[in-house]
Amino acid sequence: MLTNAIAAGALAATYVTVLLLQLNPRVSIVSAETAAWFRVMLSFYGLHLSLGIFVLLVIRDLLASRALGPAWISVRLLAWIAALLAGAAAAGSWLNLRGFRAVLAEDAARRMAEGAAALTAAALLLLAVAIARYSFSRRGGRVAAALLVLIIAASIAAPLWSRAAIVPAPPAQPGQRLSVGAAPFGGTLRMVLLDGASLGFIRERVGLGRLPNLARLLERGATLDLATLKPTQPEPVWAAAATGKYPPANGVRSAARYRAGEPGRPARVDILPDYCFAHALVHLGYVTAEPIESDDLQARPLWELLSDLHVPAGIVRWPVSFPVSPIEGFLISDRFHLTTSSPLRTDHARAAWPRAAADATGAVFDASMFNPWPEVLPAALPADAPAGGVTPVRWDRIYADAGRALEARTPVRVWAVRYQGLDTVAHTFLRYAEPHLFGDSRPADVAQFGAVLDRYYAFIDAEVGREIARLGPGDLLLVVSGFGMEAVTLPKRALARLLGEPGVAGTHERAPDGFLMAYGSDVASGSLPRGSIVDLAPTALYYLGLPIARDMDGYARTDLFTRGFTSARPVTYIRTYE
Repeated sequence: MLTNAIAAGALAATYVTVLLLQLNPRVSIVSAETAAWFRVMLSFYGLHLSLGIFVLLVIRDLLASRALGPAWISVRLLAWIAALLAGAAAAGSWLNLRGFRAVLAEDAARRMAEGAAALTAAALLLLAVAIARYSFSRRGGRVAAALLVLIIAASIAAPLWSRAAIVPAPPAQPGQRLSVGAAPFGGTLRMVLLDGASLGFIRERVGLGRLPNLARLLERGATLDLATLKPTQPEPVWAAAATGKYPPANGVRSAARYRAGEPGRPARVDILPDYCFAHALVHLGYVTAEPIESDDLQARPLWELLSDLHVPAGIVRWPVSFPVSPIEGFLISDRFHLTTSSPLRTDHARAAWPRAAADATGAVFDASMFNPWPEVLPAALPADAPAGGVTPVRWDRIYADAGRALEARTPVRVWAVRYQGLDTVAHTFLRYAEPHLFGDSRPADVAQFGAVLDRYYAFIDAEVGREIARLGPGDLLLVVSGFGMEAVTLPKRALARLLGEPGVAGTHERAPDGFLMAYGSDVASGSLPRGSIVDLAPTALYYLGLPIARDMDGYARTDLFTRGFTSARPVTYIRTYE
C-alpha cells in the first residue's frame, strides 16, 4: 500500500507540474528550471498526497471485511487511483483555462484546451481499465499493466506536446511609433482608482442615505461594471488599465515572478495553478516571489504616451510604475513608502519623478506617517486580524496629500491617484459589515467592528468629494474600481480555521467585477453596458482628443458622453503607440 501510494503521489505531482508548464509557456520543458519545479511539486504535493492516500488505504483495510492485499505496484489499485487523479487534473486544466484565459495568448489557450481534452480522454480510458480489471480479472496481467502505463504516459505527454509548440509573441520593435499632434482639446481628466470597491456595496449604502458624493455620481453621472482579470491582483489589473492591453500583449500576468530554483537565474513562472492551493508554496517557503516592476511592461503605459504628446500628467501610486521613468509632469510609484525606511533615501529617485517631486513627497511622508488615524480606522482591531494587515491603509491619505501638494506646484491635465485601503480593510472587516453573508459573526463583534468598512467607504467618499470640488467646466472625473470584493466561500473559511490561519472574510480571487463612474459637464447620466478594465486607457485618450491605437484591446467608451460632445469629437485611430 505504501509503494502504491508513493507512485500515486508522484503521478499527482507530475500532473501539477504539467499544468504549471501549460500556464507558463516561456519555461522550457527540458531545463533546470522545470526540474526544480518538479522537485518542489514532489516535496509538496507528492509527499502529502502519498501520505494521505496511504492513510486512506489503511483505513479502508481496517474497516473492510476483506483486505486489499495489493502487490508492490498494483495494476488494479493504481488504475482506480490514476483515473481519479487524471480526472482531477483534467478538471483543474479546464477550470484554469476558463479562469486564466485573459492572461493567455489565443494560441496558448487553444493548445491548452487541446491538452485538457486529451487528459479528459485519458481519464475516461483509465476509468475503463479500472472497471475492466475489477470486473473480469483480479490478478495481475502484462497486457493490463502495459495498457495502464501507456495511457498514463499519454496523459502526461499529450498536454506537453500541445504546449511545446507555443511560442511567446516577440516584443514590439522600437521605431514603429507614428507621429501624433498634441492633444487638441482642453479640460482636465481626474481619476480616482480604487482596489476592492464593490458597486453593489456602494448602491446599498447610498440607498441608506450614506456616501453623498458617490450618490451624486450614481444619480448624475454614468456608471458601468468593468470585467477584471484573473489572477485578480493590482499589478496585472492596473497594468491592463494603463496600457489598454490584456496581459499577453503588455507582459504583466501576475503580481510576481516565482522561482523554485537557485537565486540568480531568471524566473519565468508568473502564473501559479489555481484550485490546488499552489500559493501555499510561497506561503510555506517552497517558492520565492519576486515583485513585478515597470521594466517587465512590454507595452507603454498611459503616462508615457501622454508625455510623448506633451500632455502633463500627475500619477500617484499606480502599480507597475517602479522604477519610475521620466515623464512630463510627475510620477509617484506605489513603492515610495518602502523607500522611506532607508536612512539615506537612496531609492527616492527611483520611486518618484522628478527629483524635486521625490524630495517633496518624502517631506510629506516624514510629516504624516506617524500621525494618528482615528478618522480612517478605529483604535481597536479584531483579535484575528492579520498581523500588519491594516497597515497599508495608513498610506492612502499620505499618498493623496503628497500628490495634491505636487499638483499645486506642477499643474497637470491628467491626474490619477490610487487608494488601496478599501481592499485591505474589506479582507478583514467585510464579515462584520455584511454579517448575513457569513452566518457565523458574533453579535458583539458586529456591534464593535460593523462600521469599520463603512467608515472607510466614507473616507473614500470624502476624497471623491474633494475631486468633484476641483472640477471645472469641461473637466471629467473617473472613479474606477479595478476589481470588486466578495465573501470568502465556506470551504475556504473552514480550511483557514483548520490550518490556524487568520480569518480573512473578503476575497477577489474569483474576479468579481470592478466599475467605472464618470462625472462632468459632458457626461450623459445613466447605467451603461458592462465594459472591461482595458477600456480605461482608450477612453482617456478619446476624452483628450487623441487617437486610439488599433493594437489596444480596449475600446473608447464614447457612450459615457453627451451627443453634443461625441458629435464634435469623432473617434480617431493610430496604428500603434509602441
